[in-house]
Amino acid sequence: MKTLLSFVLLVLLAQTTVAQQKPQYTQYILNNYILNPALSGIENYTDVKLSGRRQWVGLEGAPETFYFSVHAPLGKKDYKTTATSFNVPGENPRGEAYWENYTASESHHGIGFFMVNDRTGLFSRFQANVSYAYHLGLSPRTNMSAGFSGGISKMGYNRSKATAVDPNDPALGNSGDIYKLAPDLNAGIWIYSADYFIGMSAQQLVPQKVSFTGTSEGFSQVVHLFTTAGYRFGINDDINLLPSVMIKYIPSTGLAPQFDLNLKCQYRDLLWIGGSCRVKDGYAAMLGLNVANAFNIGYSYDITTTQLNTVSRGTHEMIIGFLLGNRYNDTCPRNIW
Repeated sequence: MKTLLSFVLLVLLAQTTVAQQKPQYTQYILNNYILNPALSGIENYTDVKLSGRRQWVGLEGAPETFYFSVHAPLGKKDYKTTATSFNVPGENPRGEAYWENYTASESHHGIGFFMVNDRTGLFSRFQANVSYAYHLGLSPRTNMSAGFSGGISKMGYNRSKATAVDPNDPALGNSGDIYKLAPDLNAGIWIYSADYFIGMSAQQLVPQKVSFTGTSEGFSQVVHLFTTAGYRFGINDDINLLPSVMIKYIPSTGLAPQFDLNLKCQYRDLLWIGGSCRVKDGYAAMLGLNVANAFNIGYSYDITTTQLNTVSRGTHEMIIGFLLGNRYNDTCPRNIW
């Protein structure tokens, strides 16, 4: 039964995602670094994130994704004079006065590292990359950064659990698990200011043919393109509304781009709620909390509007972030919200 459900899952995946080869995230708005290496070193501290995602709970072999990321600035200077320059008693440290006085960062470097472990049915992918970015001031309130990441991608086929197939099938052989290594290269740019951000990135820039059979049959890793933009609206001194959009496009498929529409409502530096719509795919609700100047946590729950909704109980995703070396006592991100 488990193998049958895995087979059904893979058929549905082929119908709904076609050539999508990268993991899907809901809370990328909390960690755009996972999609764009240009964010390496964007904050005043070392940004550490851990995330776990269980997609389509209740469906055997459904995607499960875990990632760890860390990035930090090199030579970055802030215009604050002390760690409490904006922490005036009785006032919101991220209120209207803060954003009015926002200034672009001086030019600096950023470095980072991330690893992703993704499993769907009998297939798995492990990715490990290092990243670099350079941040340049375009105006007194606007920065632009450009970056790249490179590493390896390890793809596996769990032959030992393929109990429903013919063990003498020459396409699979009689071996155990099969793994293939491939280089990985990604690049991106990011423009950010007090009230908006715009980013573009490309993943899997090195074309690779992957085959688990030792023949010319297999699949090709294809380029994935991401465009992201968002704007901050100050409702009052305590509440900000942060709508954003992401467009994902896979040129080689000839399919229309996929659109994600997001809205985040943040109360001071303490609490936020949000929602997301993945056009023609589903909806998500999100909730997050910033704890002092040490860490933050976010949770999302997705409901798909595709046929998978009849056999799954939704998707859960958790993300935990740590602010290391936080000398200015930031309680939440200054540049990516």
